[in-house]
Amino acid sequence: MRRAVVLLGPRRVGKTILIRHLIAELLTKGVDARRMAYVEMDHPLLHGQSLEALVRQIEMATPDGEGTRYLFFDEIQSHKDWEKHLKPLVDHRPDLRVLVSGSAAAALKRQSTESGAGRFTDFLLPPLTFSEYLDLRKEEAAVSELGPNRYLLDDIDRLNAQFVDYVNFGGYPELALSKVVRSNPERFVKSDIVDKVLLRDLPQLYGINDIQELNSLFTLLAFNTAEEVSSEQLSQRSGVGKKTIQKYIEYLEAAFLIKRVFRVDQDGRRFQRERNFKVYLTNSAMYTGLFGARRPDHSEFGHLVETALFAQRFHQDARLNYARWGSQGLEVDLVESSPAFKPTGALEIKWSDRFARRPQALSGLIKFSQKNRLRLAWASTRSQFGSETIGETEVRQWPAAVLAFHYGASAVRGRLADFDAQVQGITGDGQNMRP
Repeated sequence: MRRAVVLLGPRRVGKTILIRHLIAELLTKGVDARRMAYVEMDHPLLHGQSLEALVRQIEMATPDGEGTRYLFFDEIQSHKDWEKHLKPLVDHRPDLRVLVSGSAAAALKRQSTESGAGRFTDFLLPPLTFSEYLDLRKEEAAVSELGPNRYLLDDIDRLNAQFVDYVNFGGYPELALSKVVRSNPERFVKSDIVDKVLLRDLPQLYGINDIQELNSLFTLLAFNTAEEVSSEQLSQRSGVGKKTIQKYIEYLEAAFLIKRVFRVDQDGRRFQRERNFKVYLTNSAMYTGLFGARRPDHSEFGHLVETALFAQRFHQDARLNYARWGSQGLEVDLVESSPAFKPTGALEIKWSDRFARRPQALSGLIKFSQKNRLRLAWASTRSQFGSETIGETEVRQWPAAVLAFHYGASAVRGRLADFDAQVQGITGDGQNMRP
């Protein structure tokens, strides 16, 4: 199909580097360099120029090349009405292959959906998954590959140490790989990512006047990542009106800074009036940049573990909610549903081995699974494996770090990762388990 690619994603996740790798790949395959052009659209000299004019200038500069021409327009959101200019290029220039990228996803997602139906293909580049992070690090990973999509867990303690490092620093490639950047994560995350989105991207796109108000709300949401909130609570704590809060949250979500997850009842049904919801940072390393790194025994680290596990899957098409019901406040952290909104999976996230030998104490997970006739329910631990069938439901427990690797590898490679856990003292009932 003749389409342009719209590469979406948060700031600093590697979109420009990915484009450069793609250009290198084309050169390796023998594509004439004169048939390629890379343009930084936020350059001041390009302000006010149309895409058609830029294409003409590119063709004038390289008149001798023949064949398909590959065009890369980076930071396209800085170009006014970019989607209206890109659409005719797709329609009338079959010799062009066009990729545009940008970090202000609010504008990109909205405009590409409205004006590029059938002509643009959106692709989301998320922050690094845990498996990608381990692949990029020079340090040897505590998980080794036995064969295609089969893995051996060598050392759970070492994997946990790597997972703690990932939770604090792992989502952004520069933060994960550079000692200099890691020595001052607050400057990298806050100045290069958060402030540019809150102070420049969103105000320019939506005409936000009270930037301090938006910043205060985001800081409040970030500090309470993985916790249930409501518009009423946020309004009382921030002093911002509920309608304004709703609007700001939509902006922050569209810019890939946060992600909302809505509540379902014990039958997996959404509430008609959604007063409560959870908010996750799309990258747990953002918390480090705002509030500093956290040790694994800090009280809030459990919420960061939940945020990191959610981040492995937020960019997928999975329908994720959380369940809470009853006067006792029974809950399940993540519920996956079918297109018909029938629960198909349930996960309770713990950063503790307290329930590894007594899964019956996971009352919310068990009652939800039995109510919805789930044959398999999941719970995370800190370092223990376990599996026990309660009624007709198998409650399977894996360490959070192993689950994070599993979700990340599955997302990247498009299929499930199999594990052999053969380390004495951690396998318990879960030896040679498969997801």
